[in-house]
Amino acid sequence: MEIKRIDGKSLDIEQDKKEQLRTVFPECFNDGKLDIDKLLNLCGEYIDNDFEKYKFEWKGKSNCYKIAGKRSTGTLRPCKDESVNFDTTKNLYIEGDNLEVLKLLQNAYFRKVKMIYIDPPYNTGNDFVYEDDFADPMAKYKEITQQTTKSNPETMGRFHTNWLNMMYPRLRLASNLLRDDGVIFISIDDNEVTNLKKLCDDVFGEENFVALLPRVTKKAGKSTDNIALNHDYLVIYAKNTNLLKFNLQTHTDEGFKYTDEYVESRGKYKLNQTLDYDSLQYSPSLDYPLVIEDETFYPGGSIEKYNERKSGKYSRADWAWRWSQDLVDFGYKNGFIVIKKYDNYSRIYTKTYQNVTIEKTNQGFEIKQIERTKPLSSLEFTDNLFSNDNAKKQLSTLFESCPFDYSKPLSLIKFLVKFATSKEDIILDFFSGSATTANAVMELNSEDNGNRKFIMVQLDELCPEKSEAAKVGYKTICEIGEERIRRAGNKLKSEVLKVESGVEQQSLLTPNSTLHTPNSLDIGFKVFKLDTSNLAKWDSTPTEDEEELQTRFLGMADTVKVGRTPEDLVYEVMLKLGIPLDYKVIPIKINDKEAFAIGEDCLVLVCTDKGESGISGEDIRIMCDEYTPAKIVTSEEAFADDSALSNAYYILKDKDIEMEIL
Repeated sequence: MEIKRIDGKSLDIEQDKKEQLRTVFPECFNDGKLDIDKLLNLCGEYIDNDFEKYKFEWKGKSNCYKIAGKRSTGTLRPCKDESVNFDTTKNLYIEGDNLEVLKLLQNAYFRKVKMIYIDPPYNTGNDFVYEDDFADPMAKYKEITQQTTKSNPETMGRFHTNWLNMMYPRLRLASNLLRDDGVIFISIDDNEVTNLKKLCDDVFGEENFVALLPRVTKKAGKSTDNIALNHDYLVIYAKNTNLLKFNLQTHTDEGFKYTDEYVESRGKYKLNQTLDYDSLQYSPSLDYPLVIEDETFYPGGSIEKYNERKSGKYSRADWAWRWSQDLVDFGYKNGFIVIKKYDNYSRIYTKTYQNVTIEKTNQGFEIKQIERTKPLSSLEFTDNLFSNDNAKKQLSTLFESCPFDYSKPLSLIKFLVKFATSKEDIILDFFSGSATTANAVMELNSEDNGNRKFIMVQLDELCPEKSEAAKVGYKTICEIGEERIRRAGNKLKSEVLKVESGVEQQSLLTPNSTLHTPNSLDIGFKVFKLDTSNLAKWDSTPTEDEEELQTRFLGMADTVKVGRTPEDLVYEVMLKLGIPLDYKVIPIKINDKEAFAIGEDCLVLVCTDKGESGISGEDIRIMCDEYTPAKIVTSEEAFADDSALSNAYYILKDKDIEMEIL
């Protein structure tokens, strides 16, 4: 058994992609390097030195690839004091730069997220757009959080470029987290909708474009000299359109008003137009005499016109049947055709049933049970229900005064979550703002008894001094979002208790409170904060502070930095090993040493506590026999001596249990 060392960085995305290519195209690698020309040739894309091909380029795009691929050395530190139901909840609220956070989530949430919704900066010239620092992203993050506002005015000269450079690496990383049947919804307005569409084509592929839907933002929009602007857009892309399925609404009884002998198995039916009405085009193969009940029918109505068409004189679209002869025979035999007789003529009509349809098979036709649905209309979001005016009203039910100016309406996000997810899915929002998405997920779960989980990510930027939020005591955007989730959870809890007991109850959720709702609704959330690594040897952050340098040198003797807790380290291990952050972390005792079991079945056991004399072979035996973990994570410094480390190696080899060293 080999003792491995945990790599203190986020997933190496570039290497991972290379390995995937190497698996499929091993012949395209020479001396470990990808031969791109050979790869293109194998895919039928031959090099023709044509430099005038269509492509979407801007200054800094190549650097975006590097920024997205640069591995993060940061970590996410748990904050129980600001959380609700920390030990039981499956929901996450992460404070930090979403670029670094998305990198840190790659291992644990790769292809696990069903739906992403984001409401990024619209690039109006006043909203928040900043440049990422490739050399030192964590230092840049610390700098940003000390400032209240940033702007990207058009006078800068790189107005669109700055926005594209900010968005591209984040979308690239987000796409890795989507499941193969996943979907992303992005709110945007006219300023960048064209660029966003091209950006998403580049990241997700043109073939995975789903829709660009307008949304009414307010009935009375901003007025120009000629046009009142009162809309923005929802840009929708799938990870793979072939696998994407939405929860479409079922048809009501509207239009299905007739009944017959099949009503119990097929439901009601509606009568369609005549069999020769509204064909898309004329087809000679569908222009034939039809004999039913000893009566002959011709498309178009008369034998004279039919004979004229046979001579090539006419070919109107509605002078052909909509069904083939075989389908007509099957439909008539099985009750899908109605003959209506009038005074001087008869007409053939077809039926559409609520619960069945005719399906063509290799053997002919068969009747198949279906759930008849209606597609989402492109005009669905023109209703005032989804407007921003409604968002303020919804926020005012939770706060005495509205602390957030540009939140999206709860009704909109709730509709999207219901439309795109099932009851066990993960929903991610990495421009969380006022945490409308978290509110929507909890509210929908309360309605359909779902177990959806949310991951909110928000930069902990300061609220402007003169803002309404600052006036009522909120220092950062994150404080607003977290408080909204607490208040929304409290409201849902009160409503549930009121329904079940008939008595309205007030019980305010506070940070670090524990709450168990009667229907097991998860209204909690774990708060994590982005920070530098907990491990001293991994801290290569540039600094000119001499005291900081001295502290680092002195700390090199210990694995964990001064001021970091054992729980901080455990969650960093989880991130690096690809274990989701909602797994249970259970404190345990190994003789006089503090340890932690990750997962109720002790998937991983973490112990870096030296106790009085360091980890011994006996301690390792107890870990193996009593907890049977798949893996043990510890540090060299935690062992009593080299002999104890050697003993551990042979004990674990015998037990077939892995060990990784920090």
